[in-house]
Amino acid sequence: MNLTALFSDKATKAKAKVSLVGNWVLNGELTVHELLAFSETQKPANKATCIEALEYATRKTPELADESVLQFVTGTLKEDEARIKWESAKVIGNIAKLFPGNLSGTIDQLLINAAHTGTVVRWASAFALAEILKLKTADCKRLLPAIESLSAQETDGVFRKNTWPP
Repeated sequence: MNLTALFSDKATKAKAKVSLVGNWVLNGELTVHELLAFSETQKPANKATCIEALEYATRKTPELADESVLQFVTGTLKEDEARIKWESAKVIGNIAKLFPGNLSGTIDQLLINAAHTGTVVRWASAFALAEILKLKTADCKRLLPAIESLSAQETDGVFRKNTWPP
């Protein structure tokens, strides 16, 4: 298992890299922190693939994430690359239930991305926000009106499909 060799291999497509790396994480051959450290040294397309592999792993085993993972993906919500934004939001949707009291800053950035011009970024943000709404924390008092406002502005139903009913 060599991340540098895998990401240098042009014959292996991104989706194959996602499942390989995701399974390495799930099998314990690669730690989440090693993956995130590697992703920080990569160009945006490879970084997005690393975050997608993290999404793959946390969809199956959310408990792989600790607070530093939440902080990492919250930070990557601010990146320019749309794919990084949406994969990060999907990770947050997978792991939010582990950190119900630590989501305020994450919610703020998800709400910004929920107004993004890219449909997939909006969809992934809506997914994460819906997962946070399900937690019924104190944050929901400010989150629900914000989602209602975004839903009213949405032209293609992204929020209605992903968050309603809460």
